[in-house]
Formats: sequence, structure tokens, C-alpha cells
Amino acid sequence: MLQRRLLAGLAVCLTLASLAAASDKSSKTKSSKTKPTIGLMPVTAASAKGRELYQKGMEDYENLYLERCNEDWRAAVKEDPSIAVAWAWIAFNSRNPAEVSAARAQAKALLPQVTPGEKLMIQWISNVQEGNYIAGISAMNDMLAMFPKDKHLIYLAGNWLMGENGDEQALKLLERALALDKNYPAALNDAAYVYARTRQFSKAFATMDRYVVVLPKEPNPHDSYGELLRMAGHFDDSLAHYRMALKVDPDFTSSQVGIADTYALMGNQGQARIEYDKAIAQAHNDADRIDYMMQKATTWVRDAKPAEADDAFTETAQKAHQLGLDLQEAQAHQRMAAYQSDDEVALQHLDAAEAALAHRQDISPLDHDEELSRILRYRTVRAAHAGNQELAQKSLYTLEAMASSSRNLVIQSSYHGAAGAVLAARGKWQDAIAHLEEDADDPFSMQLLSRAYFEAGSNDKMHQVEERLRGTNVPTIEQAVVVPAARSQKPSTT
Repeated sequence: MLQRRLLAGLAVCLTLASLAAASDKSSKTKSSKTKPTIGLMPVTAASAKGRELYQKGMEDYENLYLERCNEDWRAAVKEDPSIAVAWAWIAFNSRNPAEVSAARAQAKALLPQVTPGEKLMIQWISNVQEGNYIAGISAMNDMLAMFPKDKHLIYLAGNWLMGENGDEQALKLLERALALDKNYPAALNDAAYVYARTRQFSKAFATMDRYVVVLPKEPNPHDSYGELLRMAGHFDDSLAHYRMALKVDPDFTSSQVGIADTYALMGNQGQARIEYDKAIAQAHNDADRIDYMMQKATTWVRDAKPAEADDAFTETAQKAHQLGLDLQEAQAHQRMAAYQSDDEVALQHLDAAEAALAHRQDISPLDHDEELSRILRYRTVRAAHAGNQELAQKSLYTLEAMASSSRNLVIQSSYHGAAGAVLAARGKWQDAIAHLEEDADDPFSMQLLSRAYFEAGSNDKMHQVEERLRGTNVPTIEQAVVVPAARSQKPSTT
């Protein structure tokens, strides 16, 4: 399992390559603000016990106890409210939007009292969440330059880049961390994911073997191994590793969800629902529980039973609304739109999703804009398919404006996916290819890209994208709608 980040999917007004280059440059030509320091970043605390609880939270975080670390940090600030970085990490990792907002405010209020390194960490987290991307990245780069030997900070930056889909740059940082400590577990875990994402599965599994050896008494090595095996299509081995993780820690809910997701991808939806129910019962927070309910609802899509899927997603959206989880409510409606056969029904769900984003004011600008971009993407496609060109163009223009003012990769992908779909519908295949290639990991875009390559006479590229589409084993609504149908068709022989 990878850390769930509130920063995941973010990109700044810099390319990932220039971001990494800026980090390298800042490490060579340091300002007085980023003068390198030997050792780890210090933590300002008035209480030794509070500092110990904070450090325990960081250890639990790296070992993927993603709710237990929150409990550690909550205990730390209860013991010592002056630990600003503990507040920052609550804001970074909590799934309660009200808690995130309040903790971020607490961390910022303590900025005058902390060391320069802590200040940079807090500015990185708070600026990124609030949409001040350039300031956030600048703070992160300065933090890395200030502590070039702190493997934990290097790892955090590398992990963040993975959330950017900047795998090449992420691997460089992870290798830096491993150069400092060749058996650093968190970096081994992430490096294996990078290899798997680029389909270098032999390297991924070799790295996972090392990860299991260095943390034999922790559940996450087996949990991650299970996920990577599933990505490679080795479902039985995947299940075995997830069960090993649960044997180490029966409360490691990620592995219970992993079992359910694996059964779903194998095609055994009945067993998947049984396993999801177990995960729902043992969820560690409300947001996780809603996520697992959405995963369970998706099994009905895979079973080609849209009425049952509608009932399950509607129940999930209502529960999310009751809990004040507006983002998850929006996601439930957005996912319902993905499988509807009726464009008008799909558009109604997209309207409900956008309305959910406006219920309260505690969704971060980052989460709000990313989800809105997804809504606009599907509204553009559905409206165009329904013949409502006015709505389609209005939605696409709004999405284009968002993409023009932000380099957030989620927003960029949403725009390119929508623009490519509209151009493909008009038969403008070469223009469509240019956009769809910028969203090449999305199953809907892969499906269209295959057709576009065929129409353009690029048969080798068509076969490559078809192979990648059929080999996509991720438990998402997009995969559920597109990939099983693609696998049931004969591969193109042209």
C-alpha cells in the first residue's frame, strides 16, 4: 500500500522534470535560508512525551498505519499543543475535512515559534492544500536542500512525486534515500511501486522481496506485494500475500480491502461483496468506510446489474451526506454517471455531484478543483453524446480554463480526456490522439486512443494500447466499465 496523500495528484506550474531540476540546483547553490544541515530535521516541542508521540506517528505513517498515526499525532498535540509539525501532519493525513482545515490553521499559527526546517515543511503542506502550488513546491525544495541527508524528508518528496505520476523523478529521490540507507523500508516500498507502474514487474518483485526481509513483522510488505502481484495479473498469489498481511495484523484493513478488490478483478463479485462487508465493518474512519461502500457498489457494475449498482451508490451518497463527507458524496454521484446507459440520467448525477461540492466550505481547494474537473470531463462527453452541444462546449471551455490556469495533473488529464473524446466523436483523429496521449492511463481514453490509432493507420501503437488496456488491473469504476468489455472482444489483427 502507498500512503494516501491529500497532496496526491497535484502538479504545480512547473513540469515534473523542472521541479526535480530545481531541487538539484537548490542543493548546489543554497541561499542562507537553505543552508545545508547535517542530520535530521529538528522538532520543536515543549514536552518530551509529545515529541515521542509525534515520532511514533511518523514511524506508523511510514509503515502504513494510516489511522493509527493520526491517533499518535492527536495524542501528541493533546500532550503538547505547541508541536506545529504534528498539527501539519494531521492536516496532511486526516480524512476528516473539518479536522484538516482546523489542524492546518493551528500549524500555520505556530509558524513564528518553530525552526526554519519545520516552517518549510508546514508551508509546503499548507500552501499545496490551499492551492498555492508554486509557494508550496518552493518550500519543499528548500526543505530538501536544508536537510540533504534526511532520508525521511527525501522519501516524503519522492512519494509526493509518485502522486504526481512523476515516477522517473520519484525514483531518483528514492534512490537517494536508499543510498543513505540501502534497507530503508519506506523507500523500498515506493521504488517497487514505480517499477510496477512501468510494468517492470521483475524489478518490482525483487524489491518487494527485500522489503519483506527488512520488515518481517509488519503487515504492509505483504499488503504491497499483494497489490503489485494483482497489477501483474497474478491474482491467486496476490490473495495469498494479502492473507499473510492479515495474519501479521488482523486489523490491517487495507489488506482486507485488497482481498475484496482482487476478487472483484477476478470476476467473483459475490465473494468480493462478502469481503467488502468485512472491510466496511472494520473501517478505521468514516471516509474509509464510504470508500469501501463505493468499491462494493462497483461490483454490481461488474455484474452488469445497473439497478443494484444505483441502489448501492445512492445509499453510499446519502450516508456520505449524513456524515458531512461532501467530497465522497460527489464521488459517489460522479461514479454513478460513469456507467449509465442514458445520457440524461448521467448528467443528472453529475449535477448532483457538483452540488455536493458546494454543501460546505471545508473541502480543500485542491480536492474541490480535482473533483470538479472530473465532473466537467464526463459532463462534456455525455452532453456531446446526447446532442447538447451548447452544454458540451460550455463544460469544455470551463475545463480548458481550469487547465490553463493550473498544472495540476488531475485537471490536465480531465481536460485532455474530454477534448480528445470530443475530437474523436467528430472524426478528427490526429487532433484527438494529441489529447488522448496526455491521458493515456485512463481506460476510457485508452479505448478511444486505440480507435484513433486505427483510423490514423498507426497499427503498432494501436496494438500496444490495446494490450495495455486489457492488462489494466486496478479496482476503479473506469476499469469496471471499460476493461472487461475490451477483454471479451478479439484483439485487433490489422
